[in-house]
Amino acid sequence: MKFGYLALFLLLLHLELSAIEPVTAAANYSEDYYEDTCPDVVDIINQKVDAWIEKDFTLAASLIRLQFHDCAVRGCDRSILLNSTASERTTSVSSTVRGYQVIDEIKAAVEESCPRTVSCADILLGAAREASLFIKGPFWPVPFGRKDGIVSIDTEAERVPHGHENVTTLINFFKSKRLDMQDLITLSGAHTIGGASCGTFINRVNNFNGIGKPDPSLDATYMNMLKKRCSRSTDLVNLDVTTPRTFDTVYYKNLQTKKGLLTTDQELYMDPRTAPLVNTMVSSQPGTFEELFSDAMVKLGNIRVLTGNEGEVRVNCNLVNS
Repeated sequence: MKFGYLALFLLLLHLELSAIEPVTAAANYSEDYYEDTCPDVVDIINQKVDAWIEKDFTLAASLIRLQFHDCAVRGCDRSILLNSTASERTTSVSSTVRGYQVIDEIKAAVEESCPRTVSCADILLGAAREASLFIKGPFWPVPFGRKDGIVSIDTEAERVPHGHENVTTLINFFKSKRLDMQDLITLSGAHTIGGASCGTFINRVNNFNGIGKPDPSLDATYMNMLKKRCSRSTDLVNLDVTTPRTFDTVYYKNLQTKKGLLTTDQELYMDPRTAPLVNTMVSSQPGTFEELFSDAMVKLGNIRVLTGNEGEVRVNCNLVNS
């Protein structure tokens, strides 16, 4: 009987661990990976990203979000970039993901400088970091040497949070990616910049969870402002109503005053498990949020890294090599 309990315990442990994304720690995976083969790659990435954000500030948030949507599915293999039937890119949850043109332009310039050398995976991680730096956000190290995946499945992308999940669902999703509750709170802080379409939160204003009334966790004045701004589901609203162009902790202060835009934002302050972490972000010493965000982005970028013969270096980020 004791052996039976032990066997059952080991089976359950195996099933739990198998549901968690592995983290790849590979040799030849470093910040100077392209030092000899493509020494100008970081400069090319940075120049292109800066030029795009100079024209459209909102692309800074989009590029950081693009990294999350990619790494949160099959790992950081740039499966989100593959533009084919029934790919991650075609799903409803990916419909508002932006930044593809930026990556395509960088890739074209890099291919001209060093053909078939730099992966789309490395380009996107470098672009997300430069997007943060351009808007005076935090720096984080980006080791290179990733390969691009060749598989992209639409149903897998649908598991990424849509903006209306409860905290338990969010915690479990992050846990499956080897990210903890602190990472959940910290990466949500990326909503200090960027925006969301009205269609992603309008139910909070009109008919929250089918009750025929607005979400009670929504500040009344803020709710009225949202009603005026949302004449169409495609209209955009800043995720941070107070300082939308500054990478800061005001996003967390907004949650304390019931001004979180998405359900998944406000729920972080309504749930007793995550509310203390929100409060800590507000009261922490200057620079703490930035440091934690950098650490979380490094962890995010290390999910299921493909190296060696595990993937390929795509010539076109939208397509697998023929």
